[in-house]
Amino acid sequence: MRNGRRRRGLVAVLGALATTAVVAGCAVDEPSGDTRPLPQPQADASVRQDEGAIPGETARAGVSRPDWLGSRVLPERPDGLGEVRDTPPELVDRRFPPPDAEPVADGYLATIAPVPDDVVARSTWADECPVTLDELRYLMMTFRGFDDRTYLGEMIVHRSVAEDVVWVFEQLYDARFPIEEMRVVAAGELDAPPTGDGNNTTAFVCRPITLSSSWSEHAYGLAVDINPFHNPYRRDDAVVPELASAYLDRDRDLPGMIQPGDVVTRAFADIGWGWGGDWTTLDDWMHFSRSGR
Repeated sequence: MRNGRRRRGLVAVLGALATTAVVAGCAVDEPSGDTRPLPQPQADASVRQDEGAIPGETARAGVSRPDWLGSRVLPERPDGLGEVRDTPPELVDRRFPPPDAEPVADGYLATIAPVPDDVVARSTWADECPVTLDELRYLMMTFRGFDDRTYLGEMIVHRSVAEDVVWVFEQLYDARFPIEEMRVVAAGELDAPPTGDGNNTTAFVCRPITLSSSWSEHAYGLAVDINPFHNPYRRDDAVVPELASAYLDRDRDLPGMIQPGDVVTRAFADIGWGWGGDWTTLDDWMHFSRSGR
């Protein structure tokens, strides 16, 4: 229910944002004479197959999220990660719509704005983070779900990359690349016990690098993770998310997975970002960053 209230709040705030934020391609923080209304919820919630949709690439009718997602805590390892488990059958070919979300009108639209106070309050930002609030921007972007419908997402990024990130997600939208969820990470999630089944596409998270004490590029808003469950992190015997072992087989090439030379890697390469799938010491298929780290 919390996510449902938050997403309805996102739709409600769009009108106010449209007068102060900007549409993709306009200068950050300058009012835009080309600002268009962002999409509103569709009255018809039936599954839509758009013209040009690729058969088999959208969610199967009737697939719903298991009730236990996010609730079954895993035993913790000495390194603080969860114990790696086999992927549950329900998640082996994961194609769920966003949780508690309503589809919006078709079309890619995005806004860029300073981070609103209420968003700061539910984010991971704190005074000790290595970036100031003035350096961050709040994005609202439409994305395609695994049911091929259009949904509204949110993300915090560094102001220097805001327009580039908006452009990248436009390429993903136009290519019908599916995303399960796109929301700001809450502070409480940083210390929450591991369930190993998260799949949130996000950018700014004030945290250190996994299995390190140094600040992550996410802590600066200069990195993006996409569909983490479909594109997990692997280092030695560690896997994050811990239930995503089935997606270590990159030859499966299922919807939501990122592959060398696909629309996702090409779009990020076009803005000069590096991909964790190209690393040699570990695999981080979800991760893109401006620095390449």
